[in-house]
Amino acid sequence: MRQMAYFEAKLEALREIISADESVHFISDIGTGFLGLSEHRVRFGEIARDFPDRVIAPPISELAFCGLAIGAAMSGLRPVVDLITASFAFEAWPQIINEAANARYMSGGQTQAPVVFHLLHGLRGAGAAQHSQSPQAMLWNCPGLEIVLPASPRDVKGLLKTAVASNNPTVFIDHVLLFECMGDVSENDAAIPFGQAEIKRKGADVTVVATSYMVQRSLAVAEQLAKEGIDVEVVDPRTIVPLDFATIMASVEKTGRVVVVDECHMSCGVAAEIVARIAESGFDKLKAPMRRVATLDVPVPYSPPLEDFISPTEARIAQAIRATMN
Repeated sequence: MRQMAYFEAKLEALREIISADESVHFISDIGTGFLGLSEHRVRFGEIARDFPDRVIAPPISELAFCGLAIGAAMSGLRPVVDLITASFAFEAWPQIINEAANARYMSGGQTQAPVVFHLLHGLRGAGAAQHSQSPQAMLWNCPGLEIVLPASPRDVKGLLKTAVASNNPTVFIDHVLLFECMGDVSENDAAIPFGQAEIKRKGADVTVVATSYMVQRSLAVAEQLAKEGIDVEVVDPRTIVPLDFATIMASVEKTGRVVVVDECHMSCGVAAEIVARIAESGFDKLKAPMRRVATLDVPVPYSPPLEDFISPTEARIAQAIRATMN
C-alpha cells in the first residue's frame, strides 16, 4: 500500500491504460484539465513524449474534437477526451448528448461509442459563472451516459480503468480541489466496477450521501461532530450512473436520518434526485425530514466571499446534520 496524491494516482492510471491498450488515445490541451495545476503538467508531458502518436493536442473547438473522438470510438478506438473545465462541455453538448449517448440505442446495439469525456467541475475559487459549472445532474437527465464522480486517489485510479474499458460513453468528472488529497493506493490495484458505492465512514446516527469533493468535506465534518456525540455515516456513490441505491438505502434503514451533499445547484440537482428516490422507496424508514446541502440557485460569483456564501461549505453541512438530529 502506498500513500499517493489524487493527481499522482490519476496520472499513473493513465500511463498504465495507454501502455496496456494501443486503442487508447488521449485528446487534451497537454493535460491542462486532466492535471490542472502547472507543476503537474510536467508529469503529464512525460506521457506525451512516451506516446507521441496517441496523445493529441487539438485546436480549441470542443464540438469538433468531441465529434472526432466519438467517430474514432465508433471505429474501434478508445479515446479519452479532456474537456478541461466542465463548463466547456456545453460547447460540445450536441456531440455528447445527441450523438454519443444515443448511438447504441439508435443502432439497436450495432454501434458502440466507448469514449471517455473528462471534466473538472465545481467551485474552485474565483472561477466565476463560466468556469464553475457542475453539470452532472444535466448529464444524468440524458440516458445513455455513464457518470463517474471519484473522491479519493484509490477511486480515481480504479474508476478510470473501468471507464476506459467500458463499451459505453462515460463522463468522468473530477474536482480540482481533490488533486492534492492523499490516500492509500495498493501496488496491484484493480479496476473498480461501476455501480458500487463505498461506505467511507461508518456511523449509526445519520447517513450523509456525498459526491466528489463533498465526500472529503463530509468526512471532515463527521470527525468534528463526533466530538459532539453525533455518529455520522458517509456514503460515497462513486458513480451516479449506474447508482448503487441498495447501499444507500441500507445505510438509511440503519440510521433513519439523511443529509445529501452535492455541488450541483439546489434545484433539480443530484441531491434532489437522491432525496426523491429515498422518499419514494424508504419514507417509512425516516426518523426526521431529509436535508440537502448544495450550491445555491444563482450564477457562481467571481468574488471569493460570495462564492463561499453559496457553496456547500463544512459549516452548512454541519448545520444540516445537527438540524436532522434535532
